[in-house]
Amino acid sequence: MSALPVAMSRALPSERARDLALAGALVLWLVYTRIYWILQAAHLGGPICLFYYFTGHPCPFCGGTRSFAYMWRGDLSDAVRLYPLGPALFAGTIAGIGGLVTGAITGRTWTPRLTAAQWKGIGAGAGAVLLISWALKVFVLGN
Repeated sequence: MSALPVAMSRALPSERARDLALAGALVLWLVYTRIYWILQAAHLGGPICLFYYFTGHPCPFCGGTRSFAYMWRGDLSDAVRLYPLGPALFAGTIAGIGGLVTGAITGRTWTPRLTAAQWKGIGAGAGAVLLISWALKVFVLGN
């Protein structure tokens, strides 16, 4: 048994299909963010954030699409200003697509091996990072 929290194991056909579908969804997201400025100019962008519409304040995820769009332009400062986690998520999306496609080609899949306490710790850590990002956006960086 491996001591690492993530293992590569032989993929079942359903797991392989899942990995390819997830990679496809991530690719579609990247394509959308790549052509976002064209779509916005043609008034074909996605719907506005309901949280922002009703409260007048950005939600924890507001600015994510524009942050990715700025990352395609290489504008790191505007990407961070719009969504502090955007550049890290952009890089993670590209790395995730590479990992999922490589696994599907080789017939392997990523299998997490974490205890319930480790999953709770990851959830709490992700929640804390999201709250810090939101606080930065609301109180420091603006919308």
